[in-house]
Amino acid sequence: MRVVIAGAGLAGLSCAKYLTDAGHTPILLERRDVLGGKVAAWKDEDGDWYETGLHIFFGAYPNMLQLFKELGIEDRLQWKEHAMIFNQPNNPGTYSRFNFPDLPAPFNGVAAILRNNDMLTWEEKIRFGIGLIPAMVQGQKYVEEMDKYSWSEWMKRQNIPPRVEKEVFIAMSKALNFINPDEISATILLTALNRFLQEKNGSKMAFLDGSPTERLCEPIADYITKGGGEVRLNAPLKEILLNPDGTVRGFLIRGLNGAKDSVLEADAYVSAMSVDPLKVILPQAWRELDNFKQLEGLEGVPVINLHLWFDRKLTDIDHLLFSRSPLLSVYADMSNTCKAYADPDRSMLELVLAPAKDWINKSDAEIIQATMAELEKLFPQHFGSENPAQLLKSHVVKTPRSVYKAIPGCQACRPDQRTPIANFYLSGDYTMQKYLGSMEGAVLSGKLTAGAIAKDCPVNPNSQSVADKFEPSALGRG
Repeated sequence: MRVVIAGAGLAGLSCAKYLTDAGHTPILLERRDVLGGKVAAWKDEDGDWYETGLHIFFGAYPNMLQLFKELGIEDRLQWKEHAMIFNQPNNPGTYSRFNFPDLPAPFNGVAAILRNNDMLTWEEKIRFGIGLIPAMVQGQKYVEEMDKYSWSEWMKRQNIPPRVEKEVFIAMSKALNFINPDEISATILLTALNRFLQEKNGSKMAFLDGSPTERLCEPIADYITKGGGEVRLNAPLKEILLNPDGTVRGFLIRGLNGAKDSVLEADAYVSAMSVDPLKVILPQAWRELDNFKQLEGLEGVPVINLHLWFDRKLTDIDHLLFSRSPLLSVYADMSNTCKAYADPDRSMLELVLAPAKDWINKSDAEIIQATMAELEKLFPQHFGSENPAQLLKSHVVKTPRSVYKAIPGCQACRPDQRTPIANFYLSGDYTMQKYLGSMEGAVLSGKLTAGAIAKDCPVNPNSQSVADKFEPSALGRG
């Protein structure tokens, strides 16, 4: 079949890749001139890359890692030592580490927590461990039931000391969904903690050796085109055209630069757009259907990603850092962590500003000024002297609507990949899958969508479909 997919982020790319494997012909449409969606990257006039976000790959991302393996690009993942590193605001310029020893899970995670005496007292560690027991024993069912609480509310219910949230989980909450613990659903953090505690290398991190667009998205696009599919840039979806019975007749593609609009027809259609543009473009006739009506409970969270080039090295740490700053979330010196950005003499910091709702409409100059003030606290040795580090250039990338804002109650709003419309499917990290709003969630959602189409319309009814290759734990609600 011909399957048209609107949106060439990781969900759309993954869906097209696995449809190719299933023997179908995907036509992937992207409204912009660059692949990647929320992982897109661009080159500036100096040839330096700047990205939509600071993208970290975890050991607990099985579908993403499998995709790298299938593409033959596993060597592009630069794995870091198994640790989590936090700045210490009370002692500027210093770090606190959770080092994971070479032990089976969950013993390596327990050892990492117990051996860190900078951030939590023994009483706090014990009370936190006791609070986690229901999630560890009851598993995913309990984790999803906790979606009715924010993380702050859940911690209070479990009698976990408030200082545990302040010391550790403000930083983790902002890293996972760009919002604070009093807003984020408890399901998000419990899901992450369960993966990290159940899998030996679940919390181990890797950086890509270059930009996501060039090093990940383009190989997927090449795979699709070599398999007979198409990838079209500058092809924005203007309208979903319907048949009299409410099924899709075609996608109306907006003509650019004076060109006429065109209609693209296929056997099946997929929206791999983010939830916010999807809600705007939904046909009026569909809006009262439950699967689409529930989307009103989902909206993207604003995110700002910054790139700052300095005249000297600010740090030699080759890892992700949790800033524990009221303004910033996580950051990394990409001149240390990423092969393509390497520089032995100068730092390029990539930083995530979160929560960003109060900053998204401010000027780049205001954002840079506030960030520099925070960096003076993180790196006092380089900014407090008579010869402070100089900012050479910067890029600010604003995403007004990024991953869906995972507040309590959102799990019930997440739709399945199949819809009530016979020839229309959904893909995206907001759709129902167990890895929530993340790169892994996007890849898995695309895989699930391709699996649903392959099952509904097998090329060869007697052959194994893509859907049959999934482990049961990878499907849907898990």
